[in-house]
Amino acid sequence: MASDEGSTSKKARERVQQVSSHIARVAPQKGNASQSSTRRNTSVGPPADYSDRLGQIATLEKLARTPDVNHRGYSRQKKAGKLWVHERVEALLDQGSLQEIGSITGDVTWSKERGEDGVEKEAITDFTPSNSVQGYGRLNGRKIVFTADDYTLRAGHADGASWEKTLYIEKLSISLRLPIVKLVDGSSGGGSVTLIRKHGFSYVPPLPAFEQVVAQLNLGIPNLGAVLGPAIGLGAARVTACHFSVMAANIGSLFNAGPKVVEGATFEEGLTMTELGGPDIHCRNGTIDNVAHNERDAFEQIRRVLSYLPNSGFSAPPVIKSNDIPDRREETLRSLVPRRRERMYDARRLISLVVDTSSFFEIGALWGTTAIVGLARLDGRPIGIISNNCESHTGGALDALGSQKITRHLKLCDVMNLPILQFVDVPGYAVGTAAERSATMRYGINLAMAYYTTTTPIFSVITRRVYGVSGGVMLDCRDPRMRVAWPSGDWGSLPLKGGIEVAHSHELKEAVKKGGQQLADELHAKLEAEYNELMNPIRTANAFSIEQIIDPADTRSIVCTWASHVYAELMEERLAKRRAGTLHASFA
Repeated sequence: MASDEGSTSKKARERVQQVSSHIARVAPQKGNASQSSTRRNTSVGPPADYSDRLGQIATLEKLARTPDVNHRGYSRQKKAGKLWVHERVEALLDQGSLQEIGSITGDVTWSKERGEDGVEKEAITDFTPSNSVQGYGRLNGRKIVFTADDYTLRAGHADGASWEKTLYIEKLSISLRLPIVKLVDGSSGGGSVTLIRKHGFSYVPPLPAFEQVVAQLNLGIPNLGAVLGPAIGLGAARVTACHFSVMAANIGSLFNAGPKVVEGATFEEGLTMTELGGPDIHCRNGTIDNVAHNERDAFEQIRRVLSYLPNSGFSAPPVIKSNDIPDRREETLRSLVPRRRERMYDARRLISLVVDTSSFFEIGALWGTTAIVGLARLDGRPIGIISNNCESHTGGALDALGSQKITRHLKLCDVMNLPILQFVDVPGYAVGTAAERSATMRYGINLAMAYYTTTTPIFSVITRRVYGVSGGVMLDCRDPRMRVAWPSGDWGSLPLKGGIEVAHSHELKEAVKKGGQQLADELHAKLEAEYNELMNPIRTANAFSIEQIIDPADTRSIVCTWASHVYAELMEERLAKRRAGTLHASFA
């Protein structure tokens, strides 16, 4: 045992010496009086220019940023196909923009060594940096703060971390109103049983920095997280709490506790991390928003999302110059919605045809599939997108997950000051035993509360169906209502299919008694024809029950004009109220 420790200590000293040799101070040139003076001063004491301490800092930073290729944690990281923490930071940030905070935080072993001048000096024998890299940087020119876990050191657990460092960066994000990016790989400073041995006692688990996280979320300071390995316990909580989260499919997983703990608790044996909490689980249940092909794709998605968002709820989303003309007509939209009610259409294509070309970024495509949400631009102005999805398994009826998805997106847009464009084609809330078991009405009413408690402007385009409570919730939540309808509009309390049977059950039963099922079918057909005439959307417009029916080809021009007005006339008033504290938005 003693020989092993001696060998490890020897390797550490050799590594420090190897790194230090690359940071040797350049000798001063002859004939320079000030440098000669400095040499004379250093001969009788420490150097006047603090070069000894600067040298120590340089050595520690070099050690922290130089991977120990022989370390088992580093070998494990590379074997798993993952980038090392400093490689990640370099891949995420704009080149040359890193400004690290706490760059030499960690455990240092010091020793006394006698120099060539015979004076005994303090020397660095070994250095283990904290397992979280943090600081400032830029994403496509936008200044941010970030945290990045180093899984190679104690798998990101608290016994290798400095919570003061993480708490500082969370506070800094609030103080400076800067977006924060969290690259999670491990427990992000979460607990380990080895802390009990280290401290000599157990403890009631604290939750440091979560107060700051909630403040960031509600202030509209973008919180963007990436799962780049196993996100465990506190690490899982930190990334799930973000405004937007993405998981690298080839290496990411997330769980409350790892396979070994699960085995002891639930007797589920032999689970891999992916089976326990991979992207196929958490990108389909809404815990994580998006899935990425790999780490670099995850970073690109984070950059993309940030491009739509302000630095905080006290500022407007960033407007860019658009290459797409605002009055572009789309004749294709006229025939997009089929005349037959039973036939479906591609809602994502509809969105893409209306918003700026290639500007639609979908959030949560794999979960809550009865709804489509995301971010886009209208003539360069960022907006939120909400749409029903008639191609889903419910035909567009909102189920529990779809309601949760829209609820979350409404809150995101509200805290980020993003106006919302929604395309409405909702036959109602989902029905049946599966819908009842999954608490569809509970989450549907939570959705209603979100619509009625958020204040960001909403413009609705009714593409086809609007039925029941869910239709009223989506369209009646602002006063005055900003909405238009397409000629394909189809609305009411209940769809005709099933609605006729409910409303005319007595007549239909009497028809069966008098003339059998044939007479009942004839009566049903007659009633259906009558109602189809009455449900012509033009009649609704005649009664001003719908404000305007438009040519679908003109949709982009109309919504671009609306977005322009919101940004030019309403945005500054909203921001002034947010800053004064008279208008509150809440995400958490």
